[in-house]
Amino acid sequence: MTDDTGGREPEREGTRDGIVPDTKDWTWVIERPCDECGFDPTGVDPLAVGDAVRATVPAWQGVLARPEVRRRPAPGVWSPLEYAAHVRDVFRVFDERLALMLATDGAAFPNWDQDAAAVAGGYAQADPAVVATELAAAAGAVADRFDTVRVDQLERVGRRSNGSTFTVRTFGRYFLHDVVHHLHDVRA
Repeated sequence: MTDDTGGREPEREGTRDGIVPDTKDWTWVIERPCDECGFDPTGVDPLAVGDAVRATVPAWQGVLARPEVRRRPAPGVWSPLEYAAHVRDVFRVFDERLALMLATDGAAFPNWDQDAAAVAGGYAQADPAVVATELAAAAGAVADRFDTVRVDQLERVGRRSNGSTFTVRTFGRYFLHDVVHHLHDVRA
């Protein structure tokens, strides 16, 4: 949900690791509620994103402790372990992107292909205990960075290569939706 393809099919050889790439443009979640997971961006306090991220960690820890954590619920759908590894990497990528936005107004984000990251990172073969530790650390790091955001920085801009533009305010909404939505995906 966080790749930089902007709703167009990326150039690749079909599916990777049996997963069909998500090519939808999810940027609409910065303005209106998500019918799938119930996330409402209008309720996001841009100066409390760090606390909201920290609040998701126990749920992710519970997901990673499930006996069936490696089981894919259907062909072409990530397992809870794969979703958790993805969220760990989302925390890392958004931490880097937020740092860019805070350092440079108008920052351009490097591309990130979430599907290639899943294959290269061996999400399906990962150790759930290691992912749990790494996810908590990455959540802490991005939450700490969001805690540094000042009111006068909320309108700073960052831009994906596909043209999607965010302010720090809308970036926090988009990011938080991704984390919450994936908890919905794994029924947590």
